Amino acid sequence: MSAAKGGAMGPLVGSIDQGTSSTRFLVFNASTAELLSLHQVELKQQFPKEGWVEQDPKEILQSVYECMETTCEQLKTLDIDIANIKGIGISNQRETTVVWDKFTGEPLYNAIVWLDLRTQSTVEKLLEKIPGHNRYFFKSRTGLPLTTYFSAVKLRWLLDNVKEVRQAVQEGRALFGTVDSWLIWSLTGGQNGGTHCTDVTNASRTLLFNIHMLDWDADLCKFFEIPMEMLPQVRSSSEIYGLMKISPSLSSGALTGVPISGCLGDQSAALVGQMCFKDGQAKNTYGTGCFLLFNTGHKPTVSEHGLLTTVAYKLGKDKPACYALEGSVAIAGALIRWLRDNLCIAKSGEEVEKLAAEVDSSHGCYFVPAFSGLYAPYWEPTARGIICGLTQFTNKSHIAFAALEAVCFQVREILDAMNKDCGVPLTQLQVDGGMTRNKMLMQLQADILCIPVVKPSMPETTALGAAMAAGAAEGVGIWSLNPDDLPAVTYERFEPQIKSEESECRYARWKKAVKKSMGWEETSSKPQMNGETSIFCSLPLHFFVMSSLILLIGAKYISGCK
Repeated sequence: MSAAKGGAMGPLVGSIDQGTSSTRFLVFNASTAELLSLHQVELKQQFPKEGWVEQDPKEILQSVYECMETTCEQLKTLDIDIANIKGIGISNQRETTVVWDKFTGEPLYNAIVWLDLRTQSTVEKLLEKIPGHNRYFFKSRTGLPLTTYFSAVKLRWLLDNVKEVRQAVQEGRALFGTVDSWLIWSLTGGQNGGTHCTDVTNASRTLLFNIHMLDWDADLCKFFEIPMEMLPQVRSSSEIYGLMKISPSLSSGALTGVPISGCLGDQSAALVGQMCFKDGQAKNTYGTGCFLLFNTGHKPTVSEHGLLTTVAYKLGKDKPACYALEGSVAIAGALIRWLRDNLCIAKSGEEVEKLAAEVDSSHGCYFVPAFSGLYAPYWEPTARGIICGLTQFTNKSHIAFAALEAVCFQVREILDAMNKDCGVPLTQLQVDGGMTRNKMLMQLQADILCIPVVKPSMPETTALGAAMAAGAAEGVGIWSLNPDDLPAVTYERFEPQIKSEESECRYARWKKAVKKSMGWEETSSKPQMNGETSIFCSLPLHFFVMSSLILLIGAKYISGCK
């Protein structure tokens, strides 16, 4: 992060990057796409019951204010005029569900995070209303299966289980939105005239949105019994939604009156930031989860191999929507965090990389991190995490290696599905996200895919995509999306270094482990612990992890290690 000092730099664009693990505010030069300054705040995740994942919407909002304030102070020290910020974009964790009171501005419950599993029994009840219990019944309208992943199911759970939400809906006080809606409404005035809207990319992740009509679907809302009055207005990904309102006593108060003019779900923002504007271009983002998006152009493509059809972006009110096929993996960076916080075999992600680098392979140890079931291409809610192939030789370095490999194998599965759906295999994979700092992971990924992995030298592609949408909006007009005007990008390239036969052998054993992870959790709608599904009480997660630790301790004792 660097910037030349001086206020005469030309127009700037701010970008709010609100993710599952952290919030950031970044400022880019609209002419060069250079990152000038940023600040990041880590976010707490709450786990009130097993399988439940929540966040405090007010903490999310406060983290945005804190990041904006600190970044503006940094710009002042660099002698960069904050008044040059002409637009602000938002990228956000998708599917995470917030309901709040439009008169008080207070959240009516914690945000239910996208990978939360409490709604499995809700899904099963909804499936009973569908002929043949077909979870793909609405796929032709939404591009999505009926699973715990998407917002409509989380909102249905809130209406069924939270009295405050139900009462507010009955009294016409409740507003629903994904995190982008909550932020835009709050930042543009809240209960004093805030804009209640979302963009097409976030709306397409709710199970309430018709991806052909590009609007809420009355039949879907009726099926889920969700009042349409509480839904945000659907807008394009690049237009002025409203103007910032911040206390003038703050350094960031200078942003008051700046338009919020770009909004994209985080994975769509990364697709734009990687400049994947042509049919057939794709990117893979490694964050809390892992998400591979393949641009299919102006017509939605229906997957026959377990992928999702989603709206990629709509860069202007009068511009056509572009669509993408998406492969979604729930657990990627979250697995490294689990090794750190739950197993305590490392103190940081960097230490996990160092541990894995101490061995040349997992030596037959395979890790399937199905903590939230399996997402694409299986959509198997009964799966649970397992570690298998353990011997007395296995140690924590092998487990660290197996964890990194698990991320790569999951990407291989969704890439295989995407190649089958599209008919033209990718010849290289463009990557981004926090985990791409792990060079060993990137090399493993190239080895397992048997194609080059290409990483841009500027890693903040998600925030960049939101900034591009904001700067290009009508009424802002300081960022050209014309391909000839886009800045040149330099890349770091990782070439496969093992024979394809070895790669295929390791992948085949991984697939064998995946099969063993399935069917551990019952899918009947009979009440379980606290009436909800528990991801940590299942046999494999306890059994295999405890087996790992016992074997490791035993091996350490036998070898006389200290």
